[in-house]
Formats: sequence, C-alpha cells, structure tokens
Amino acid sequence: MRLSARIVGDLRQVLAAEVRAGERAAMTAIRAETEQVKQELRRQVTSSFGGNARGIANAWRSQVFPRSGQSLRPAGLVWTKVPNVIDAFERGALIRAKGGRKFLAIPTGFNAARGRRGRGEKGMRVTPAQMVASGQSFLRPFQSGRGFVWCLPLRQGEQTGQRRRTRLIAGGLTEIGTGNRKGREAWARGMLQRGMLPMFLLLPQVKLAKRLDVKGAAERGLRRLPGRFVAAWERESGRVAP
Repeated sequence: MRLSARIVGDLRQVLAAEVRAGERAAMTAIRAETEQVKQELRRQVTSSFGGNARGIANAWRSQVFPRSGQSLRPAGLVWTKVPNVIDAFERGALIRAKGGRKFLAIPTGFNAARGRRGRGEKGMRVTPAQMVASGQSFLRPFQSGRGFVWCLPLRQGEQTGQRRRTRLIAGGLTEIGTGNRKGREAWARGMLQRGMLPMFLLLPQVKLAKRLDVKGAAERGLRRLPGRFVAAWERESGRVAP
C-alpha cells in the first residue's frame, strides 16, 4: 500500500494564521484569568469583613501586558493598593504597641460622631489625645486583667426634631446616633442608665485571625489557565464553534 500527501495552500500563511490565533487565545485566557483572580480576592475580603470593607476589596486592581496588541507570552498582574492590610490578615499578624507604649488603642463601634463614619466633622472619630484633653475619660479593667475599656461619661442632650428623639452626648465630645436603630428611645435610655460609653479598647497586643488566602487564589488561577488557553485557541483557530 502506498500513501501520498500534499499540502494545499501556502504553508507559511497557514502557520502565520495559527500563530495569530494562538496570540489572540493567549491574550483572552490571561485577561479572563486575571479578572477572575481579582474578583475572587475581592470576594474574600467582603465575605471576611462584610460590606464595610468594600474600600479594601476594591483596592484589588489588575492589569494585562502587553497593554495593546497581541502576544504569545502575555502576563497578568493582580495587586492591592493596601498591601500592609492584606498581608496582615493573610499571615494572621501579631500587632504590638510601638514607641514604648504599653497599649494599642482600638476604637469601638461607638467611636464615631453620630454613630457613623464618613467625611466631614460629623464623621470624625474621637482621638486618644482628645480623650486625655477632655479630662473626663476613665478606665474599666477587663476581667482577664489583660487590658482596659477606655470610656467617656454619657449624658442626654437636647431633644430635637418632630419626633423628639433623645440625643446622647459622650463626654461633651461626640454625639451617638440613635436615629436608625429599632427601639431607639429604649436603647438610648438603657445607655443613659449605664452612664458611660466605651470609646477605646486598650490592649497590649492583638493577634489577627488569618482570613485571606491570596496564595491559594493565585495557585487556583494558574491551574485553570492551561485549559482556558487551549479552549480559547480552539475557538480562535475555528476548530470548534465559538
């Protein structure tokens, strides 16, 4: 039996077309995988810290190289604009007070004017310096003896608005918001009976929980990439339907 074969068409053109298809496939695969890794890292942040961490989640950015044109050797880069924060929660870092200080001052959820954080005077936290300067702050030790709750005395401010909502003032420094709380008046009266508001937790050190897995996200992306590239090349070369 004899077999014969011949190439139909221009071999150089066929090979050149295949290379161009490979370049397009490589760029498509890298672009898609880079975006998927970035979105996974953003989801890690929001699932670990909730909606209040959207700023940290959106700090994850990505870029594909080359920025224009095609290449058989593209690269994808995913990075964060807050690397120290991400690194601390990926490692589960141990944070200690610096500069000879004995304690870390960790603000509580109450420590924001009108009970919210934001821009402008109404969203500023009370600082440790303001606590000291007020002359009204006082400490309550933890039962464990490992730290303190740094408090301000609480008093009632003038009632305002048509509904005459009770205003709570901490040490004359900040107003505590009650307007968006269910049963706000009962909540406000309960706080007044306590007569104090925790503004800071004073701790010698804090061990952060390991909440993020950046390395794992990158490794999963690398494992997916070859299959994604092959599938894209099949489509680009016309061997399978797009």
